[in-house]
Amino acid sequence: MAAHPVSPLAPKSYPDLPPIAGVRFATAEAGIKYKNRTDVLLMAFDEGTVAAGVLTRSATSSAAVELCRENLKGGVARGLVVNSGNSNAFTGQKGRESVRYITKVAAEALGCAPSEVFIAQTGVIGELIDASKFDGKLDEAATRLVDAPWIEPARAIMTTDTFPKLSGAVLDIDSVEVKINGIAKGSGMIAPDMATMLSFVVTDMPIAAPVLQALLSQHVQTTFNAITVDSDTSTSDTLLAFATGKAPVDAINSLDDPRAEVFGAALADVLFELAILTVRDGEGATKQVSVHVEGATTDASAFRIAKAIADSPLVKTAIAGEDANWGRVVMAVGKAGEPADRDKLSIRFGDLLVAKDGERAHGYDEAATSAYMKGEELEMTVELGLGSGRATVYTCDLTHGYITINGDYRS
Repeated sequence: MAAHPVSPLAPKSYPDLPPIAGVRFATAEAGIKYKNRTDVLLMAFDEGTVAAGVLTRSATSSAAVELCRENLKGGVARGLVVNSGNSNAFTGQKGRESVRYITKVAAEALGCAPSEVFIAQTGVIGELIDASKFDGKLDEAATRLVDAPWIEPARAIMTTDTFPKLSGAVLDIDSVEVKINGIAKGSGMIAPDMATMLSFVVTDMPIAAPVLQALLSQHVQTTFNAITVDSDTSTSDTLLAFATGKAPVDAINSLDDPRAEVFGAALADVLFELAILTVRDGEGATKQVSVHVEGATTDASAFRIAKAIADSPLVKTAIAGEDANWGRVVMAVGKAGEPADRDKLSIRFGDLLVAKDGERAHGYDEAATSAYMKGEELEMTVELGLGSGRATVYTCDLTHGYITINGDYRS
C-alpha cells in the first residue's frame, strides 16, 4: 500500500516528552505488513506498576482485547506488546493462541508472568497473525530498552496514520512533579465505543488501580468516546493507562482524595489532545469540526444528536466541499431519533446564525457563511430549545482521500 500524504492538519512539531521513572521501551521491525519501518513496540514496567483500561464494546472484538480484559482483573502490569499491520481480529481459536504465545514470549524476555503482559494489535481484520515473527524480536528488543524519545513508540504503532500522536502533562502534587505521557494511533475506523484506535498512557503517580480505572472511565467519555471519523467502531479499540508509582508522593487511594480530581483533570487533558490529534489525522481529512448541541432534553440525547450530525456523510461531504449546506444539519437532527422540535431549532456555523425557529435566519449571509467554511477548524452549534442537555462531538470532513485510502487498504 502506497504511503499517503501527511494530513494538512498535522502538528507543526511534536512534544519532547520527558522520561518517566519505571517505564522503558524499544521498537522493532518484524515485517508484519510494512517493510522498512518499525511495527512492534515493547514496553517494560518496573514491579509495582498498576494498570487500568477501557476497551471496545464491539461484539466482534479481537483476541488481544479479550486478553487485556482478562489481565485487567489483576490490575498489575510488567509489560506491553503492540503491533501494527494486523489486528488479528476475527481469527478464531488460532488468534487466541497467537496472542497467548506472543505475551508468553514477551514475559520470558521481561522476566515476568504472562498475565502481567498486555497486548494490543491493529491493522487488517480477518487475517491470522504469524506469531513466529515475534520470536527473537522481543528478546532482542528487551536488551535495548530506553526511556526516551517517546516519538519512537508513537511511530511504531501507526497504520494508516500520517503522523505520530503524542501528548504529555506535568503537574504539581504536594510540591512534587508528577508526569503523564500518552501516545495514540488512529486514522480510520474511528468511532470509539468504550477507533482502529489504540492509546497508551503512562504516569509515575502512585495511585490505586481502581482509582485510576475510575478516572480513565470517566474522562474517556468526553475525549476518545466523543470523536468520530467515519462512524465505524473498531474491533480493537484499546486505551490502557499504567501508573509506575515512582513519584515520591503519597498514593491516591480513593476518589475522595482531593488530589484525585487534580490528577484526573491532567489525565483528561492528555486524553483530549490525543483524541483531537486522531480526528485531525482522519483518513483524507482537511478540516477539523466541533459539533455542539445545546438545549436538548438530556446530555445523553444531546450526544446522540451531535453524533448523528458528525457521522452524517452528507454533512461531512458538504464540509469537504466548503458548502454551507445547513439543511443537511437539519436532516441529521431529524433522523437522530431524539426529542427535537423543528420550530424551536436554531443553527450557527461559528458565530454566524444560519437558521432560527424552524427556518432560515433573518439576515442570513450566504457569502459570509461560505467564507467561514473555508477555514481549517470549524464549529457548528445546534440549539434545540427543549432543556439544558448539552454535548460536543469532534469530527472531520469526508473527502475523496478517504475512499482512496480505504479502497486499496488490503492491496
